[in-house]
Amino acid sequence: MFALEVKSLLKLEKQIGFGCVVLRVTNGLKSPALSMGERGIGVKISPVNFETLLPLIECYKSDPEGVYATWFIAGEERMKAFRSIRRGVKATTDAITANTFGNDFKGSPLEVVLSAITEQKQVFQGAAHPFYWKPKLRIPDIYESRENQKLFGAALETCLNATKEEQVLGALSRIAHAQIKGLGPAMTSIIYFLHPTIVPPFNTAMVNGFNLLFGDKKKLGSWESYMGMREVIVAANEGVRGQLSKDLGAFAGLLFEIGMGRLQVPGQSASADWQEQKDKAEKAARLRHAEVVAQKQEESLHTRMQWRLIALGRALGYEVHVARNDRHCSCEGQSFAQLTRPDLPPMGWPVEVLDTVRLIDVLWLDRQTGEIVCAFEVEKSTSIYSGILRMEDLARSVPGCACHFYLVAPPKREGEVMAQLNRPAFRDDLKAFPFAYLPFDALEKHAEAMATFGESRDILSKIARRPQGLTT
Repeated sequence: MFALEVKSLLKLEKQIGFGCVVLRVTNGLKSPALSMGERGIGVKISPVNFETLLPLIECYKSDPEGVYATWFIAGEERMKAFRSIRRGVKATTDAITANTFGNDFKGSPLEVVLSAITEQKQVFQGAAHPFYWKPKLRIPDIYESRENQKLFGAALETCLNATKEEQVLGALSRIAHAQIKGLGPAMTSIIYFLHPTIVPPFNTAMVNGFNLLFGDKKKLGSWESYMGMREVIVAANEGVRGQLSKDLGAFAGLLFEIGMGRLQVPGQSASADWQEQKDKAEKAARLRHAEVVAQKQEESLHTRMQWRLIALGRALGYEVHVARNDRHCSCEGQSFAQLTRPDLPPMGWPVEVLDTVRLIDVLWLDRQTGEIVCAFEVEKSTSIYSGILRMEDLARSVPGCACHFYLVAPPKREGEVMAQLNRPAFRDDLKAFPFAYLPFDALEKHAEAMATFGESRDILSKIARRPQGLTT
């Protein structure tokens, strides 16, 4: 392990109150959304004390367009992703053990895992890039070197099965010591989804934010830098736990916002590159605002498609269960909570399976047996991978599952949906399951007619589309 010394990281060496500014865009105009206390006065404090950190956290949590609000506490995709990513990591380690992993990122089970991770909004957008096979540089060297591939698989396997912090950190230390060319601490963004209270994610914006906040010079591709960052993050998070969370993703999101320029560290305005940072922050604010507006529009359409499926299922004589985090929603004046079951009937499944199934967007259940008849995942702009993973997870977790599975998505994404379902990583696994795609527009147009003339789930075959070779 790295020998690291944490030098009084959170000492209150100076009792100075600083303020912070979050840049937000409203109606196309940029403005400081929140200011607390006086602006920074150019005093460099390293490490940052609580008088600096707490106001930054308050700004971070108060920003409705920031990653804390849109990803950490309100992002349903984050919670849905954990079990699906865990299953994907298991598929990756199994493939490495069986020597069927392949010699390229594309088409490998690792691509499925990273694609699900990159769907976690802006925080993880570039998480897959370090794992792309770069033939000119021949990195990362986990595709051509069988020995390195096994070391990578062993680290993932250890983390997958670890129950103690020292086991996880030991695995990271061993993979760092192996010095596999091109395989840096970017892999911690995978491990985060296995152990969110032990391993913080790691990317360029987070490193930049860390260096600005703690006055440091940590390097992006360095394992030693990552392990040092982790020690500091864990210590700082412990000191402000009442303000954030045991889940280190909350603190990582804070660093991300600082690194992206949306949160200004006290004293930053006195630096030589202040104007450059200011321009960067304003650009980030405009982009984030556009993302939030688009997300709200998608969520509205997502809710409407759920409502259509709830109403159709009831009309066909099924009981309906809606994702537990969507029970508060309503559409056309109808409350989802009043239209659906409060919970799933007793199934005798493991708790982790129940937790996953309860997050599936819509389920139709047989009124007599309580068995799941149809499962629907309504996908928005970025969640095709994770939706397929959740469906596959349900199919493999429930003994004797005879459920029909449907991915519901906008028609403009039909090509992408079919391409994903035909991917080698999915195609072989899905052959045994009735899996189909329902376009938003077809569901919206024909839902009422299907409710009137349909007698069972078979009516969905009128609008369902299936990739060649999958079960019908």
